[in-house]
Amino acid sequence: MKVFVVGGAVRDELLGLPVADRDWVVVGATPEDMARQGFRPVGKDFPVFLHPQTHEEYALARTERKSGRGYKGFTVYSAPDVTLEQDLARRDLTINAIAKDEAGRLVDPYGGERDLREGVLRHVSEAFEEDPVRILRVARFVARFGFRIAEETQALMRRMVDSGEADHLVAERVWQEFSRGLMEKHPARMLQVLERCGLSARVMPELKSEHAALERAALALAPSAVRFAVLAWGLPEAAIEALCERLKVPNEERELALTACRCRPLLESTAPEPLLELFKRGDAIRRRERFEQLLQSARLAQPELKFDLVRKALDAAASVDAGAIAKQFPQDISAHLDEARRQVIAGVL
Repeated sequence: MKVFVVGGAVRDELLGLPVADRDWVVVGATPEDMARQGFRPVGKDFPVFLHPQTHEEYALARTERKSGRGYKGFTVYSAPDVTLEQDLARRDLTINAIAKDEAGRLVDPYGGERDLREGVLRHVSEAFEEDPVRILRVARFVARFGFRIAEETQALMRRMVDSGEADHLVAERVWQEFSRGLMEKHPARMLQVLERCGLSARVMPELKSEHAALERAALALAPSAVRFAVLAWGLPEAAIEALCERLKVPNEERELALTACRCRPLLESTAPEPLLELFKRGDAIRRRERFEQLLQSARLAQPELKFDLVRKALDAAASVDAGAIAKQFPQDISAHLDEARRQVIAGVL
């Protein structure tokens, strides 16, 4: 029984980056062997165990064979006779197919260390095309590391899209990879990769090809919801709805993008009536923090917009005592509250 740390932990260590989590592969063991040493099984589709002290994941070495469409269409074989090289062969990229033994020696049968030095993303084998999520992973790694994609890997990704294999992507997995890519240092590069291989046109055809605003959002360390709103900026509401439904976008991102769309025509206004309507559409008084995210999205998408006046008007509108108005006009609170806010907004313009 031999134990190796594998994948991202080895890659990041070689790059001089912080290592947060470690994944381990165990060669020459059975589930019974692991149980006897106190490991707790957690894997459903293949044998994965949690270390009794560190709680890190230890997986038995395995091979995978494509047996159907989609990411669940695999037959997994795990046994003591599966070698480390066989286990590494099923991985996506050479830079993720490096292992390190307990003595610190590297096992690198597919040239991952060389590709790290040269800044290249290269698939390990033709088995890459069995899981279309790997296209999104490659795009995400481009956004993170700025590496180039090997020509043969680029061609393989295009072939996967053209063959229809990518049509079997599951929305939740697409969003999982896509949202992580949005949070990388250069998210626009991810979108460029997806456009070049044709996946963007299949999965997210609504998105535009100009991504300078998204790079500004990354530079500003904007949160996920803001980055998605920037990405969807300028799209009609129906297109945003369709995109969010197709990708199963979480409520926070969906809500901000749709609110930004509905508020967009009012953001350049400097008159009391449209400003009041902006605050009502954006629920700005009750949800000031979310409204600030809306303004951040707008400023990143359209840097020429200035919002000092908007914030001043919002502060004035928020100062109106809604409780006092409710007591004075119990039968028509909304209209009188709007009028009071309209007047204080006019007073600061």
